[in-house]
Amino acid sequence: MDLVPGITRAGTGHDDVTWNVLGHTYFLKQECDASFSFETIDPPGTGVPAHIHPDQDEFIYVLEGELDLHLGDEELTAGVGDLIRMPRGVPHAYFTRGDTSARALFWVSPAGQLRELFDHLHNLDDVEAVVRLSAERGVMFLPPQE
Repeated sequence: MDLVPGITRAGTGHDDVTWNVLGHTYFLKQECDASFSFETIDPPGTGVPAHIHPDQDEFIYVLEGELDLHLGDEELTAGVGDLIRMPRGVPHAYFTRGDTSARALFWVSPAGQLRELFDHLHNLDDVEAVVRLSAERGVMFLPPQE
């Protein structure tokens, strides 16, 4: 799929595509074979547990709030204007632990099957199904740390 020229307006998804994934709002910003990007709104107390993208590099640019991260062996906090780099194969997780929502721009390269994955995860509240569907599309969730 080739990149389509144009503008995706703030607070909207390209072609009006928006997903609700386990309490997070994702807005599709762009998609093509080379990359996939989406804006998130992450309410306080939400997060994405540790996972790996074996075949994709992922980036997060924080627009509002803070994200607490597990990145490889490190625990980090990223704030407004920070860029988080998550190379393929490196375990990572993020959480919004403050009192305010976080908003960020994510992009992944190459796109892989993320569009298809988010289409399947939209409004799904079964965590086991989320883990299974993610693994089928190249996102591997790790067992919880004890």
